[in-house]
Amino acid sequence: MKHTVYWIEGDGIGPEIWKVTRPVLDAAMQAATDGEEELEWVELLAGEKATRLTGSPLPQETLDTLKTASVAIKGPLGTPVGGGMRSLNVAMRQAFDLYACIRPVSWFEGISTPVKHPENVNMVIFRENTEDVYAGIEYQAGSAEAEKLAAFLRSEFGAKIREASAIGIKPMSAFCSKRLVRRAIRYALDHHLPSVTLVHKGNIMKFTEGGFRAWGYEVAREEFGDVTIPEKEATPENSKGKIIIKDRIADAMFQEALLRPEQYSVLALPNLNGDYISDALAAQVGGLGMAPGVNMSDTLALFEATHGTAPTAAGKDIANPGSLLLSGALMLEHLGFAAAADKVRQAILKAIADKTVTPDLAAEMPGAQAVSCSKFGEILLENIR
Repeated sequence: MKHTVYWIEGDGIGPEIWKVTRPVLDAAMQAATDGEEELEWVELLAGEKATRLTGSPLPQETLDTLKTASVAIKGPLGTPVGGGMRSLNVAMRQAFDLYACIRPVSWFEGISTPVKHPENVNMVIFRENTEDVYAGIEYQAGSAEAEKLAAFLRSEFGAKIREASAIGIKPMSAFCSKRLVRRAIRYALDHHLPSVTLVHKGNIMKFTEGGFRAWGYEVAREEFGDVTIPEKEATPENSKGKIIIKDRIADAMFQEALLRPEQYSVLALPNLNGDYISDALAAQVGGLGMAPGVNMSDTLALFEATHGTAPTAAGKDIANPGSLLLSGALMLEHLGFAAAADKVRQAILKAIADKTVTPDLAAEMPGAQAVSCSKFGEILLENIR
């Protein structure tokens, strides 16, 4: 049986890490299913390759195809310089309402990290993907729009705004906040995890970030009241078998992530907070080069490398394909092939244990042998077979 997966090569190091990732995923499927199940790859164009071949960085054909797709995977995409859309990644997330950016963060034994106990970091981040700064409205300092808006805010609401200020507005709604938290709670239920933590700056921004917190508790109370309990009400007796709903101020959460990471399993965050904590937690387990991710709507799951295009490394065969490989493993799980996903992860773990890794990892591992991106792929294929 074949399972259709749409793929986008990506920019910068995208072609190199994709050339490694696809054969590894195919080999894992072959080994896990004895060849009875396989992936049918269909390429879609986006980014520099799309611009070169079609004149558009995001062709209509790609948009039309993904509207009816259920699974896709992509390498990193650059942002057009000198005009056009602010970000291809953001444009795709908004076009397909990929409202949940989901990133599992855990340590691969053997990888050097800047913290003493990276093994204690085992969290899944649910970052809201469509509002907050991603839907931000802003006007340049000194522009007619900024001056007009500032004058309105001063006259109508008594706002205190300095002259020649840039102004930004970030919308956050109950609808988008609730569906993100709803998904996070369902994930915790499905994976038998003990808590969901709402991370916000509601002590200062009381109606946007504070709204996210309030709406999150509302979802837990009204839709999952029989299986969740707020942390402030929880006791060892009444919380047994229930998911504890916590909330933390965003800056305090960064400290918690360093000092007490074992106390957190699922985090639900607005967009900007989620952006910050995703990279910070990845750093605690070895960096973005080993961080998988997926952006999901209710119909489409778009798996992707979480790092950028790394243009200075492009074409040198030195890039670490780990993020895309592990995103591919997430995709295999999503498709129902957990055994194949495990083969990908075990192949990577063996390569790390053998200390045959790409230069970025080798630089932090005493005694490791640095191998090229393509050689690393060959090693993984051998480990699987």
